[in-house]
Amino acid sequence: MTPLPPIFEKKESIHAAPWCGRTAPEKILAIRFQAFGDTVITLPYLQALNAIWPSSQIHFLTRDEFSELPRRMRIFTVVHTIGGGRSRTLQYGYALRLVPLLRKEHFDVVIDLQRNAMSRMIRRFLFPKGFSEFDRYSLNSAGDRTKATIDKLGSPPVPESLPRLDLREDPGTLSILNDAGYHGVNNLIVLNPAGNFVTKSWPLDRYLGFANRWIDNVDANAQFLILGTEAIQEKAVYLKEKSGGRILNLAGMTTASEAFAILQKAELVLSEDSGLMHMAWVAGIPVVALFGSTRSAWSRPLGEWSVCLDSSDLECGECLQPDCRFGDVRCLSRYTVEFIVETAKALLDRRRQRGT
Repeated sequence: MTPLPPIFEKKESIHAAPWCGRTAPEKILAIRFQAFGDTVITLPYLQALNAIWPSSQIHFLTRDEFSELPRRMRIFTVVHTIGGGRSRTLQYGYALRLVPLLRKEHFDVVIDLQRNAMSRMIRRFLFPKGFSEFDRYSLNSAGDRTKATIDKLGSPPVPESLPRLDLREDPGTLSILNDAGYHGVNNLIVLNPAGNFVTKSWPLDRYLGFANRWIDNVDANAQFLILGTEAIQEKAVYLKEKSGGRILNLAGMTTASEAFAILQKAELVLSEDSGLMHMAWVAGIPVVALFGSTRSAWSRPLGEWSVCLDSSDLECGECLQPDCRFGDVRCLSRYTVEFIVETAKALLDRRRQRGT
């Protein structure tokens, strides 16, 4: 496996000043700016904190483009946002204008789940009585590091078993799915060929092969859906055409919260490393995650209903490179359609045997 720079270590490194009040803090601000998948990971842990300190108001600060799903969550009193897109200069401008408004809230505690220069600046300007900062450099998973950051506040520890996200109702979600061609009674399997590099992408025709073999050997009535961002629209159109319409396409046609609601109707998600993959395991949906050049220690889905097929066993594995130096993306091309079908079937069989 490609070695890590010395800065990355397995031990935790969390800077914190625990809350020392006799009662729960009145107001808490949680900060997470990027990326979308990592923002999603924070949400069930913050919901768990809300259950521990139910009297506390929890505010959330994120970027505009990631705010739609948090706004649908019942636990947040307010979702604050900064604009500026990917421009650091513009982001700082928005952040500086927002600070005076945040100071008026008199936050008792700030949970910095980003831990960069901008989030630290905001936290220091707010003068909270308690705070904790995310561990950016250990090789623990993002979920474990989020839990550790919250636990450092001095609250009772966040439980290992997390609740499903509690979202405000959206009555239009089912109609979106039905309009795409979902029959409403079939087992729904979401396919997500969303790898943003060649080295994060399972060969596209294998998704088609997976759907065909699943119908032939596992569930003749299953329906398949591609759900995700506009970025995978070309792949979605290709797979829908090649499948004769058997694979439904909602890529780029839903908001994040609509996609989350649709995921909860799925039996299984087969996904490359992406925000939608994080949404699936957070939703408690069985996930088979295909990781190529991704560092699995940081991004792998958690929980007993997730299987992560990563490249850590290869000498060249988890290289983080956009192109394969061997030209064959062997970390992903080694997984055959038959193997993925058997892996997914075993995961679902195990879940059914547990009665969940």
